[in-house]
Amino acid sequence: MNDRNAAEVDLHNLQVSDPLIGKCQQLVREVAIPYQWEVLNDRDPEAVPSHAVENFRLAAGRARGEFHGTVFQDSDVAKWLEAAAWSLCQAPNPDLEKAADELIELIAAAQCGDGYLNTYFILNAPQERWTNLAECHELYCAGHLIEAGVAFFQATGKRRLLEVVCRLADHIGTVFGPERDQLHGYDGHPEIELALVRLYEATKEQRYLTIASYFVEQRGTEPHFYEIEYEKRQQSCVPTSDCPPWMITNKAYSQAHLPLSEQRTATGHAVRFVYLMTALAHLARLRKDEQQRQTCLRLWQNIVQRQIYVTGAIGSQCAGEAFSSDYDLPNDTAYAETCASIGLMMFARRMLEMELDSRYADVMERALYNTVLGSVAFDGCHYFYVNPLEVHPRTLRSNGIYNHVSPVRRRWFGCACCPPNIARLFTSIGHYIYTPRTDALYVNLYVGNRVAISVGGHALRLLTSGSYPWTDEVEIVVESRPPIAHTIALRLPEWCSAPQVSLNGEPINCEPCKGYLHVRRTWRQGDRVKVSLPMQVRRVYGHPQLRNLAGKVAIQRGPLIYCLEEADNGTELHNIWLHADSRFSLIEGTGLFNGKVLLQTDGWRLQHTHSEEAALYQYDKVPGQLEPQRLTFIPWFSWANRGEGEMRVWINER
Repeated sequence: MNDRNAAEVDLHNLQVSDPLIGKCQQLVREVAIPYQWEVLNDRDPEAVPSHAVENFRLAAGRARGEFHGTVFQDSDVAKWLEAAAWSLCQAPNPDLEKAADELIELIAAAQCGDGYLNTYFILNAPQERWTNLAECHELYCAGHLIEAGVAFFQATGKRRLLEVVCRLADHIGTVFGPERDQLHGYDGHPEIELALVRLYEATKEQRYLTIASYFVEQRGTEPHFYEIEYEKRQQSCVPTSDCPPWMITNKAYSQAHLPLSEQRTATGHAVRFVYLMTALAHLARLRKDEQQRQTCLRLWQNIVQRQIYVTGAIGSQCAGEAFSSDYDLPNDTAYAETCASIGLMMFARRMLEMELDSRYADVMERALYNTVLGSVAFDGCHYFYVNPLEVHPRTLRSNGIYNHVSPVRRRWFGCACCPPNIARLFTSIGHYIYTPRTDALYVNLYVGNRVAISVGGHALRLLTSGSYPWTDEVEIVVESRPPIAHTIALRLPEWCSAPQVSLNGEPINCEPCKGYLHVRRTWRQGDRVKVSLPMQVRRVYGHPQLRNLAGKVAIQRGPLIYCLEEADNGTELHNIWLHADSRFSLIEGTGLFNGKVLLQTDGWRLQHTHSEEAALYQYDKVPGQLEPQRLTFIPWFSWANRGEGEMRVWINER
């Protein structure tokens, strides 16, 4: 316990208390994590079977049977363990801790003598270890397990899983590297890179940073490793095809088409891309590498200027769960995977740690309060994998182009990467709320919480309260007794046109720097900082090249995007119009929306006669007439909690 970094420990123990993110974290801790444990053990008859824990029992020799699931099924267990770790340091839970400890012992029992650990290959093809990195995700699974080991150590002080993953990382370091007898490759799904950097920070073992750097720098170099690997497999067994699989030929899918320093656009599988960029930003900071920093800046800009949805989602196309081209952001066929937005938050966090600029926190907030928050149902047991901005359920059932879209959240998935990812994100949210520096504490997100940050051997204790994002004001109160000289840097969100900050009732009028207002003083118990962020309803318009948004408007209040849903506004949402000067009123939600702010305004509906004889097309006149209708907008993250129905973010505007 004593060798852990104090500021890190404090962020792990941060207590979230606000009525939105705090309630969601509590839901994850009390409902989602226990529920996911039941599913991972195949004890929910209504969920898609996981078999993930059973695979470890088989690999450990404690059960008999066959491997079941995707080749990367181990990663679900690892992400659940990481979520459990963060949860335990926030709220002690003997039953959860016992389950986690027993699972860790099971994982340790499954580990091979040389440190290798992957249940698919241990059970199915031990002789084929490390022979198909392009497709089989061995390093990806290892990365998630390493992250879990680091989290469990940092959150609880227990070293058992850390020892397991260090053995695994050491094994990887002997297999991969620049020497002649090593593999000169990298995984098809980035993850090991960011995990090894986290392991380095936890252990200070330079070898982990070295192999992480090797994986990043080797990616995309010539000759292409995936081709070499494929040829070796063809020579060692009976060829199954003259053509290599598309994951090998389409190297951009895995960000392996060029070295990172030469890449100019975000491309390929969206989750893979942001995981890789998270590692690159972390390495750039630790190594003070200016070329890597410039690569991060260039690719970040491509995402946020040309390839991100207004909801903070990325990866627009279903084919390959991938980025498309610049400005191609369709609403109804959007893929917008939950894990991609979580990965974007991870990338943003590392960019903030590299250089403190509020533009990264703005994107992090947009992703959190819209796509990530909306990916879990109010009951904590149903999830979205795909997050469209427009849904017409009747069309989904008849048109195969929408096969990836669901009008309601599901209990589990065959590829269940998102649910445990959601759990670990919300239980570790403290790392996103603040970025501590020796000279300042940067407040990125205005989530209600109580925190203690180490400053010069003392603890600066702060209580942040308010009803963000429903109300305009947030208050930060100093709770520590000894006076402490430090800077608190307050983010001024890009969506707020007139922020105001006061200290003990007196306005602060200093100029912000890179989107943060720096308040430097010797803080004393009882000092109060009030941040006022007027949340007027704002209209959002798309870039002229976003062809799907021509003539349409989205509605935003604070960080929240709002939408129309059939339950409030009826069907045929595509026939609803807003006037350019329609005024909005705030409505206090009831029932499922209790404590939430809804919006209402007057709009129009194109009324028409439903007739079997009506012509499909008409000349020279609109087939119907506009009639007034009172419209209700709900926060987009809350849609589909009342059953199946139409939904729409972008609305026609007159």
